[in-house]
Amino acid sequence: MANINIPVSVLNLAPIRKGQGPKEAIDSMVDLAQATEKMGYTRYWIAEHHNSPTLVSSATSMLIKHTLEHTDQIRVGSGGVMLPNHSPLVVAEQFGTMATIYPGRLDLGLGRAPGTDMMTASALRRAQNDSVYTFPNDVNALLTYFGPEEFQGYVRAYPGVGTNIPIYILGSSTDSAYLAAKLGLPYVFASHFAPKFMEEAISIYRERFQPSEYLDKPYMMVCLNVIAAETDEEARIESTTMQQFFLNIVRGTKIPLSPPVNSMDQIWNSTEKQMADSMSSVTFMGSKETIREQLSQFQEKYNVDEIMAVSYIFDPDVQKRSYEIFKEVVDGR
Repeated sequence: MANINIPVSVLNLAPIRKGQGPKEAIDSMVDLAQATEKMGYTRYWIAEHHNSPTLVSSATSMLIKHTLEHTDQIRVGSGGVMLPNHSPLVVAEQFGTMATIYPGRLDLGLGRAPGTDMMTASALRRAQNDSVYTFPNDVNALLTYFGPEEFQGYVRAYPGVGTNIPIYILGSSTDSAYLAAKLGLPYVFASHFAPKFMEEAISIYRERFQPSEYLDKPYMMVCLNVIAAETDEEARIESTTMQQFFLNIVRGTKIPLSPPVNSMDQIWNSTEKQMADSMSSVTFMGSKETIREQLSQFQEKYNVDEIMAVSYIFDPDVQKRSYEIFKEVVDGR
């Protein structure tokens, strides 16, 4: 029997809903963190995106600090800090400072993509050479900065040394699976928007994993979409908000998170539908019973250690209820 009683966590891209401004979007982000903390979610991660008028997640570490300030025990972290955009020392100082204020509550998820288009990426970049290729070295630099005093070089992160902030490698292709396995770090796959290589990446990570001082065996997390409601039909209608979100990506439009509609047929054409569906193919959707069945099948096949749920749902109360239903399923209630 597949183990469905596993830790579950939340990823938030901090979208702006139609009718909201940036301040309301940030307030909604905190509100959801407080609600999911009460439900018993393990961690709450915030994404990094730039030059996107529909998302407020550009200054990720500031949003993490703001969320830590307004919660009590849930772990808060980055899903992720996109390392090509940042100097590892600055990241170490920022996270080291937060870990000093909020000990034992911080996670650092690291990605190698810029989280934006190439033009914006070059405006963000700390160097004109392609820092995507320095990702493994940058990860090692961060592990050192957070490590013990005796392993530091001349340049140190103050505060940061000895904080041992857990580092997670994020990936949407197989590249990061090799790196996470080699470094003996936990691995998080982005099935919520790039499910194509999920199965392959999970296999690579598990097969090649080398035990380290951080982990003695692989720790596999998968991020996926969850739309849970009282009935399957209700969940189907709520899911049209997510479908419009992905259509936005396909079309390159900048429309805020939109209310659900009865049918998408008038909104997208068959090619757009196919593209949006392929991005969101790893989605648990339906009533509690349906979600339980989907989770069991998923775990039967992949047996992951933790699931991180993203829910693009327009009404904040309906979104909270979705997270509540998912947690009840996992808890066997």
